Amino acid sequence: MIQQPPPTPSPAPNAPVLAAGARSAPSASAIYEGFKAQRRELNNQLDELQSTRREITSQMEDVSTGSTEHKALETRMTDIDSRIANVDKMLASNAGQIAQAAAIPGAVVEPPRFVRQGPPEEAYVVGTIFMFVFLLPLSIAYARRIWRKSATVVTSFPKEITDRLSRMEQAVEATAVEVERIGEGQRFLTRLFTEGEGARAIGAGAAQPLERKQAKSPERLP
Repeated sequence: MIQQPPPTPSPAPNAPVLAAGARSAPSASAIYEGFKAQRRELNNQLDELQSTRREITSQMEDVSTGSTEHKALETRMTDIDSRIANVDKMLASNAGQIAQAAAIPGAVVEPPRFVRQGPPEEAYVVGTIFMFVFLLPLSIAYARRIWRKSATVVTSFPKEITDRLSRMEQAVEATAVEVERIGEGQRFLTRLFTEGEGARAIGAGAAQPLERKQAKSPERLP
């Protein structure tokens, strides 16, 4: 009696088909990641179809109803709507596949936990408190010392400059006094001319003509 070979097990529904020449079945995590990649691709296709539908809608608004171009746009809109419906169905099926794949142990691999390198966070807190309590008052005191020192250096002029400034001040005061005296004299003369007394005093005597002496010609030598 001829023995028949045992039937080969059929692949699980909605599971990825092995490529030709593959030596081992994909792991549960690989199947789960494959379904997630399929969902991303379907979402991208849905976004593109919806964008195309919006463009067709805007074009239909610019075209008169009943024209040939409007009918062509309506046909294209119907095709886009059917494709969007198919993608929605595939997304719904993909959601169920992802849920089934996630139920398999080892399918969902948690990312490795982040391990902080270096000193703990308490060290930074203590260092900040130390800076506020000790270093901040010291820096303020040092800054005030530098400011006071710079102010002293600026206010202390050399003796030569001080003497020169004092002499300039005295010269300016003397010049101001002389200018005041000249101003007083000018005001006095102006008052005299205004009242008429100065004019009478100046014009009391009649002006006498000056005699012009003719220059004698030099005697000629014999």
